[in-house]
Order: sequence, then structure tokens, then C-alpha cells
Amino acid sequence: MSLTTPIGLDWEDKMIKVWGRHDGSNVIKAMWCIGELGIPYKRIDWGGKFGGNDDPEYRVKNPNGRLPTIEEEDGWCVWELGAVIRYLAAKHDFGGLYPSDLRERADAERWMDWSSLNLAPFNVVYLDYHFRLQESERDIKTVEAAIKKTTPWFDILDKHLAGRDFVAGNRLTIGDIPAGVLTHRWMTWTPGERPSHPNVDAWYARLCERPAYIEHVIEKTNKPKR
Repeated sequence: MSLTTPIGLDWEDKMIKVWGRHDGSNVIKAMWCIGELGIPYKRIDWGGKFGGNDDPEYRVKNPNGRLPTIEEEDGWCVWELGAVIRYLAAKHDFGGLYPSDLRERADAERWMDWSSLNLAPFNVVYLDYHFRLQESERDIKTVEAAIKKTTPWFDILDKHLAGRDFVAGNRLTIGDIPAGVLTHRWMTWTPGERPSHPNVDAWYARLCERPAYIEHVIEKTNKPKR
């Protein structure tokens, strides 16, 4: 795959470019952010079965070869999910998705980083020990152990969400984005009966009413394999 392949019409060159396949976990998070902000974009299938991570020209854009990479109209790129979300939200919705109040912003940012660190391991285990394997090869015990290990983190989130509509208060912020994507996978991928988290359930229901969440998270996440 070559980066010199024409992307399309001239008007498309005025959009930001999102390098990453549609079902990548971090790509989904970036795309949900972009959808909430209403930013015109051109997404380019990259990574996974599409390859390209080690393409020398792509490595100029992102020296790690990872996804996603956001490319501005002038060719400037930002990578690493946390930086991508902060940059886009601050540029396009300062005071909204990216809070202007310093303490409110810190609250949103700490939960964004917290969820990326603590909720993501279940996602990795499910993909590696269940989703990507044939039924006879799946390791349900490892998946069950990951559920047991992840549950206390959802206990913390559930307690935090009591009396709140969203993670950092009563409106959507960057604090909801990683947690919202990882929670959808938790809700739909967890085999058997999930532990009870009523506040997480109510927050998740609110997210499921948002058009951008439906389009970029629910519709793009791989369906579970039973």
C-alpha cells in the first residue's frame, strides 16, 4: 500500500485525514470524538489486514507505526490517542468537550487516562484469547480471569457515576470517550452474566442515545463471538 495513492476529490483534501481501520479500538475512540465535534474527515483504512504500519512514508507521519494518526490539511500530524483527543477537543470545542475550567478539565483528563489504563486489559484478553481464535482454541478461563480482574475497576466507575450523568459531571467531556468505548465492549463482549453496575448501566444507556456513539462505537465495534 502506498501513501501516494490518490485520496479523492479536491474538497476531500480540506478534511482531516484519519489513518486507521474502522474497527481498531483507539481508532473508534478518535472517530467518536470526531463525530461529536462534527469535524469533516477522510478515514483511510490502515493497519491490521490492510497493513501499512511499517510503510516508511507512514513512519514519517507516526514514528511508532501505530494507529490512529490524525493528519491536518497542511500535513501536520498528531498521534497517541490521549494527545489526539485532547488536541481535537481543545481546537474544536474548547469549553465544551474540552473543559475550560482547569479543575473540571483535570477531572475529565484523569478519568480519560484512568479508563485507558484500567479498563483496556479486558479488551486485549478477549481479542487474544477468544475473538481471534477458533472455538476449539478459545481459553474461557483466561477470559473469566480478566473479567474478575476488571470488575473492581467497574466498581470504582459505578460508585463515581452515582449522581452524575457523565464521567466528569452533567455533560459529555473527553473523560467519557475512552471509558465509553471500552464499556461498550465490556457490555457486549462479556460472556455470561455481567456483574451488576446500575450507574454504569444508566450512563451507558445515555451514551447509546447519542448519534455519534451509535455511528462510530456501536456500529463499528466487532460483534462478539459466542
